[in-house]
Amino acid sequence: MEESEFNQKIEILQQIYDECSDIVFFGGAGVSTESGIPDFRSQDGLYSQKWKYPPETIISRSFFDARPKDFYDFYREKLIIHGVKPNTAHLTLAKMEEAGKLKAIVTQNIDGLHQAAGSKCVYELHGSVLRNYCMDCHEFYDVDFIDRESRTDEGFPRCKKCGGKVKPDVVLYQEGLDQNIIDGAIEAISRADCLIIGGTSLVVYPAAGLINYFKGKYLVLINKSETETDKYASLVIHDSIGKVLGALKV
Repeated sequence: MEESEFNQKIEILQQIYDECSDIVFFGGAGVSTESGIPDFRSQDGLYSQKWKYPPETIISRSFFDARPKDFYDFYREKLIIHGVKPNTAHLTLAKMEEAGKLKAIVTQNIDGLHQAAGSKCVYELHGSVLRNYCMDCHEFYDVDFIDRESRTDEGFPRCKKCGGKVKPDVVLYQEGLDQNIIDGAIEAISRADCLIIGGTSLVVYPAAGLINYFKGKYLVLINKSETETDKYASLVIHDSIGKVLGALKV
């Protein structure tokens, strides 16, 4: 995109931002790739890498139950990313919330970077690697515990309180989304006057279907590549989510 076209689109986005008072952001993997977290479907994403089993098989509930050691070997290496920090997109969204403009973030990511940036109202559709619970007594464990205690021959981190198996609070394939999270996300999207969609190809369901609840005035899409939803948008910007949001005056 040429600089003049980019600036024109940012000017339109600024006008939308200034006008609206109830903005919701719906984001995917592209929001976090700029922090160094790989996505699943890009050329360099997890689906393009070679494993003993396909990644979508490894992060399924049946595989988790049947082959916990293989699950956690993959999980530690590819889903627990150490040293990552919020990028410009995360930080700008937190400022938008602080300014009273952004009412909620609905994210498909599991890295906790929105909260690390300071955002308060975040609906994590697919859970978070930062939360882990005993499957028996529901005792909480942090990500460092999982990283450390999953390296046994058994493969399962064991609860220090009751000895039960500890599972990440991440929605695996074959598992349903948390209904309370879905309800909160739908309510936020339904009442918004502007929905900004960023860093997602909108192909993962049921999460992507939530945008159908938007009935507001402005639908904005920010993504490096085209999506099927582009034709319905008030504004489409094919560029880096961090670059675009970073250009906003919030």
